[in-house]
Formats: sequence, C-alpha cells, structure tokens
Amino acid sequence: MLATETKIRVRFGETDKMSFVYYGNYALYYEQARTEMMRQLDFPYSEMEKRGTIMPVLEMHTQYIKPSYYDDLITVKTFLREMPTARIRFDYEIYNEEQILLNKGYTILTFANAETFKPVRPPKYFLNLIAPYFEK
Repeated sequence: MLATETKIRVRFGETDKMSFVYYGNYALYYEQARTEMMRQLDFPYSEMEKRGTIMPVLEMHTQYIKPSYYDDLITVKTFLREMPTARIRFDYEIYNEEQILLNKGYTILTFANAETFKPVRPPKYFLNLIAPYFEK
C-alpha cells in the first residue's frame, strides 16, 4: 500500500456563509492530494501528461463527518491500496490539527490517451514506480 500526507491551509474563499469549508472544495483537496502523491514519488502528474497519458475522474464519493473552517490546517491522507488495472482508486481521509477525522472518500480514475481520449493500460513506467509499495 502506498500512503502519503498533504497539508492544506483552508483559505477564506473556500468557506461558505456558515464558515464551513464549502462541500465542493473537497474535490479540489482530493485532487491536490493525489497530485502531491505523484510528486512525492518524483513523478509529477504533469510528466505523465507530457508522456501522453491522462487520468480522467470517473467517480467520486465523499462522506462529510465534521466541518473544517477558515484557517484550519488540514491533513489529507491519500492511499493507493492496490495496483491499478484499467482503473485506479485513491482513498482519502482528511483530519484537522487535533487529528479528528473530518471527511473521507475516494475517487476512481482511468488511464486514457491524451490525444484520442481512449482508454489505455496504465503506463509501464508508472506501474514500475509504484510496484515496490505492493510487494509482499
């Protein structure tokens, strides 16, 4: 299993009239965390795009447990629990500074050719990069 952590400071513009983080911003937090996961692997997502593969989101699930607020420093824990096939699933848990679980969810993405948008297998260089995290 591959796991990473990304810290994000909640900005004022990400909150709603109740001072809660607006629910739609969790999708942005998930995106930031998964792209940071790839960066922490020394393979930023932008490099995958340069090599001709994109990863569109097919599905997203979110469970709101407790609110987060302006100026909170949240930690997004991102998990890749299994090797990808035609699809890849990222799981997320978001905690506040007191380590209270605020939100959890997942996204399912697919691999596609950047020019044709047709599904492709995961790039071999990407699979080789993450394989050590799944060896038993």
